[in-house]
Amino acid sequence: MANPLVAYAAGMTAPTTVRQRALAVLRYQDARVPLVHFGFWGETLAKWADQNHISRELARSWGDGNDADAEIGRRLGFDTNWYACFHMQTHLRPGFAREVVRELPDGSRHVRNSDGVVELQRAEAGSIPAEIEHLLSDRASFDQHYRHRWQWDDDRVDHAQVRLGGNVWKRFDQGGAAFLAADTREFHYGIHCGSLIGSIRSVIGVERLSYLSADDPDLLTEIVGINADVCYRAVERALATGARFDFGHFWEDVCYKNGPLVSPRFFRTVVAPHYRRIADLLGRHGIDIVSVDCDGCIDTLVPIWLEHGINTMFPIEVGTWRASIAPWRDRLGRSLRGVGGMDKTVFAKDAAAIDAEVERLKPLVALGGFIPCPDHRIAPDAEWALVQRYCDKMRVAFG
Repeated sequence: MANPLVAYAAGMTAPTTVRQRALAVLRYQDARVPLVHFGFWGETLAKWADQNHISRELARSWGDGNDADAEIGRRLGFDTNWYACFHMQTHLRPGFAREVVRELPDGSRHVRNSDGVVELQRAEAGSIPAEIEHLLSDRASFDQHYRHRWQWDDDRVDHAQVRLGGNVWKRFDQGGAAFLAADTREFHYGIHCGSLIGSIRSVIGVERLSYLSADDPDLLTEIVGINADVCYRAVERALATGARFDFGHFWEDVCYKNGPLVSPRFFRTVVAPHYRRIADLLGRHGIDIVSVDCDGCIDTLVPIWLEHGINTMFPIEVGTWRASIAPWRDRLGRSLRGVGGMDKTVFAKDAAAIDAEVERLKPLVALGGFIPCPDHRIAPDAEWALVQRYCDKMRVAFG
């Protein structure tokens, strides 16, 4: 196989910052692959603090891309946290007020969240709460409780916060847009384009989403359109200021271990055209990397995304279904990129497992357009020394 990497022409400056290197790799240019992660579970950081690898203050103050994140990543050996985006308010506005609906004898509670969904919350549980009741069930409940929350207003963008670096933030309409337009940052920064169907799934639940797509497809199509229009207008307003971003990014989470939670036919005909509309808008502003975060086995949806302007999968969950960019690349070609695909379960095993994982990643990196990253948050069973070993081995292999 020919080397897919494109060397820099004479006179061109080779990429040096993590931002430059990351974008060069995703554009099939010759650059050192950055060593990136996608954050940590809170329980992971608490364990590492108990083991004196980090302070409790670092564990408590951690957040994606902040100073604590940078320090923890540096001690482990990572270059950066990949997940750095400007988040606008593209979901319900205003959200529902948090409300305790019921207290149970065992100490757990039924709580209405900001989506209007009643969840079962247990004090000791760190995983996603179980959903008990969904307020949105039909057109009448949509019109009464949700339609007005999915309307456009400029404050969805103007009031959003821009990360200037570390723990420094500024509101978009009070200097954040000017900072992004100046484009002097050394770290990569994307524009979060919202969620076209995942956020709707969060509101109505998996079961109701399935029924609604069959019982009242017109209503579901209308909700998708209303939601997508808010996402489009948010991206449009942000880009119109001259703000510059390195990539566009969507969040979806509409798959599980066996495939999509929504019909691929509905996804292609109703949802996908809105991706194309937003991706074209990004392209007109020079943004050629557009990614999507979707949990689960996404193989059925990857070609649909690619056909509609989404060219980067982030993350690539290894999972029980052993996801990898290799078969997608074989089937769909080099227009598909990826960030992820590192099996984080090896962090709980031993040195041999770490070394084997680095060897497994070598031919994938050689494909070009791919940056390894632990798939989602590093879990509580991860051993500090093994994460450090992974970073050391990766730096030797690709640095």
